[in-house]
Amino acid sequence: MSIAACFFAPSFSVPDNPITTAKLNLHRPFHLPLRLSAATLSRHHQSNSPFLAFSTSGGDNNINNNNNNNNNNNGGGGNHGDGENAGDKNREEAMMVLAEAKRSLESLPKDLAAAIKDGRIPGTVLTRYFELEKSGLFSWLMQFGGFKERLLADDLFLAKVFIECGVGVFTKTAAEYDRRRENFFKELEIVFADVVMAIIADFMLVYLPAPTVSLRSPIALNAGPISKFFYNCPDNAFQVALPGISYSLLQRLGSIARNGAKLFAVGTTSSLVGTAVTNALINARKAVEKTSASEVENVPILSTSVSYGVYMAISSNLRYQILAGVIEQRILEPLLHQHKLMLSAICFAVRTGNTYLGSLLWVDYARFIGLQKAPEEEKVLSE
Repeated sequence: MSIAACFFAPSFSVPDNPITTAKLNLHRPFHLPLRLSAATLSRHHQSNSPFLAFSTSGGDNNINNNNNNNNNNNGGGGNHGDGENAGDKNREEAMMVLAEAKRSLESLPKDLAAAIKDGRIPGTVLTRYFELEKSGLFSWLMQFGGFKERLLADDLFLAKVFIECGVGVFTKTAAEYDRRRENFFKELEIVFADVVMAIIADFMLVYLPAPTVSLRSPIALNAGPISKFFYNCPDNAFQVALPGISYSLLQRLGSIARNGAKLFAVGTTSSLVGTAVTNALINARKAVEKTSASEVENVPILSTSVSYGVYMAISSNLRYQILAGVIEQRILEPLLHQHKLMLSAICFAVRTGNTYLGSLLWVDYARFIGLQKAPEEEKVLSE
């Protein structure tokens, strides 16, 4: 149900109330002079829906995407009036946070200041920036645009990177042993290649589908239709949309295709590095141990690299999109956003299980396409 619901995230806006006069003009309705502050609206949404409370701080890149959709007439979220209204509320809320912190726009990074002026980020994002700025490590990481966008959206992003990469070595090695058993040490070079390319890819598997607060400038007006389409796609196919914003089914599918292309490149590249190192170790072992020269064969670089890229684009892409967009953002974080320790522990367990599952699926996939041989096949060939 969670996966199905995420394709149709509801949108909310403050309705205009037409006032009836003696001469009613249906083309230019009057509106009540009612003005609600951004802080009041924010508190209202947060108190009514835990999903909206999380999306305010975790999916603010949707504001940028929605504004771009309106400017480019490339559809996907809200109408032009709603976009302007949301931008005004975000700008007012951010300026209130600046005033409370006794800071000026000039003291902020240029991209963050520009996003505030354009009304692309709410005050909650600016509050998180001030909190992260107090840490020396986070302050240094936010000098890099990609890290800044992800830390502003999810303050546990760095912890998830350490979880994924730290657990990767243990779980992937354990999965390799579970599949190979008595042949584990005989196939140690292949095991090493699998672990190396998996660890290199682990970071990107956390990085690419992570929610972001987009601080990038709007796309050029003369950009092509394909560029505009993918520019306006969400970062995660299942991510929560902010109030007043919606994504079409086509745009959410476009997110899967875009991330799949990136992960194919990541998987192919990491596999090239891993198999190259493995072949170097195999050749070194053959030179030292003459008896093992006929037992161990070099790993095919091209076929292994392309196969791993395809695996990353399909299996890893879908699993990590669901993990980041459904399990973490839609289920765990709205329920446990005030219990960071418990949330971190559950994320650790979930990501550990997902990493181990991925290792098992890779071994089965490699054997299915004939890239690696099962122990039973090796015994038949030896006989």
